[in-house]
Amino acid sequence: MTEPTDLEQRLDRVESRFAMHDLVSDYCHGFDKHDWDRFSAIWWPDAVWDIGPPFGKFEASEGIAHVTKEILWPAWRASSHFTTNLVITFDSEDRATGVCDVDCIGTTSDGQAQTVSASYFDTFERRGGVWKIAHRKVKMYHFNPLPGVTLSPPA
Repeated sequence: MTEPTDLEQRLDRVESRFAMHDLVSDYCHGFDKHDWDRFSAIWWPDAVWDIGPPFGKFEASEGIAHVTKEILWPAWRASSHFTTNLVITFDSEDRATGVCDVDCIGTTSDGQAQTVSASYFDTFERRGGVWKIAHRKVKMYHFNPLPGVTLSPPA
């Protein structure tokens, strides 16, 4: 899709980019802080979250709620996600794709420090004037323990 030249269209494109950046950030904040309202608000009700191995693919609000509340949050005692390098490409006025990289460090429920590196491949859709994630594919590069490392708050 070509870049718009009309000022109103250009402003819409800028606002849309900010909205998509906020979705990517709200994913991290919502997940890490176990803030279900914030986390669930980024997804369309029919969204697909394809985490891939070792977790799988989860569809619609029910599937995303299941994997988050019953599998991932119980598996992680604490986590911190850091996303960077978000590149957004518009397919149309109401659809865009995005790719960003993520590093996550945290402690699993058994006390093991872990590091994860991945990329997120997103499809964003605007429906009724609101942008949300319609599909997120996760490509993991590593998911490794940090032997001998204890992550703990400062004393």
